[in-house]
Amino acid sequence: MAVKWIGGHSSSILCLNVNTEGLVASGAERGELTLWDGGGTPAGQLQLPTADDVTSVVFSPRCPTRLYTSHGETVSLLDVRSLKEPVERFHVNEEEINCLSVNETENFLAAADDSGAIKVMDLENKKVSRSLRHSNICSSVVFRPQRPQSLVSCGLDMQVMLWNLQKARPLWATNLQECEMEEDGLQSAGQFFNPPLAHSLSVAACGNIFGCGAQDGKVRIFRVTGVKFERELEFQGHSLGVSQVLFMPEAYWLLTGGNDGKVLLWDVSSDVGKQQKSPAKSLQRRKAQAPASTRKDGKLNKVASNEHARVSPKLTIEHGEKVNWISCTELKGSKRVLVADQSSSVSVYPLPEP
Repeated sequence: MAVKWIGGHSSSILCLNVNTEGLVASGAERGELTLWDGGGTPAGQLQLPTADDVTSVVFSPRCPTRLYTSHGETVSLLDVRSLKEPVERFHVNEEEINCLSVNETENFLAAADDSGAIKVMDLENKKVSRSLRHSNICSSVVFRPQRPQSLVSCGLDMQVMLWNLQKARPLWATNLQECEMEEDGLQSAGQFFNPPLAHSLSVAACGNIFGCGAQDGKVRIFRVTGVKFERELEFQGHSLGVSQVLFMPEAYWLLTGGNDGKVLLWDVSSDVGKQQKSPAKSLQRRKAQAPASTRKDGKLNKVASNEHARVSPKLTIEHGEKVNWISCTELKGSKRVLVADQSSSVSVYPLPEP
């Protein structure tokens, strides 16, 4: 059963983040921002101006008292020791921001918005250093650990992109629908009715492995090699869209949350932990060797699904509500997953030790 943290919000909670000292921040509809101590007691509350929904909260990786929040088209920097007026405000996005990410050295902040734009702020000079773009809503952007100039993004254009801050164009991009059509052949008519709109990204601590959750209920794991990435693994555990993916600090343990009300824990270390020939790559080789007639009859799809069937969740949490955000923290010496949904409370579940 979940422990519920209550009393911090009156509206639906949209986002969560935890700092290195275990302080939890939550943002909700109508400009509500709350800080929680490890026991689930509200430690501070703020009503942000204009009452725009708080869509993303990110603690500074270098200073646990600095909190970046997005509300409407604005990014506010807050000092959690004195939760009052924002220390700084940045207004560089033209539409509602969906996701923030700060790189490890805290000299860049990326803000992805509904126009498809990713505005990259130089935090030292307080100005936009790069403007990157998707052709539809950009739902998620994440700087890669150990690579402060590199980031990945995804959006409702079904594109997953790899960027380097030296260039305004993506180094590499993959269209999830085109990948599915290639592998599944023309059998996959369902793709047109439930396209793989990309909702969420998370990069593992190594910086080379990242996961993407999409509207078709699938989770795709990619490996970055140099200036491109390849699909390493694909599996399905949700019956509706995957709204959230989160790599835990442990190597290749992944949490996913879905519109089906489930939170799942996956261990993909045996599949991505080694520099081995991946199912996706061997499938590509077989596809290249196969005659055209074989490519379209669905046989390759069977091969792929058999190889991916071995990936099953280590833990299933029947949360029961559409998941807006998930985060992970250690409370009283054991790991917990924090879940935000359509309600005004945070749900807290225990996690097994890896």
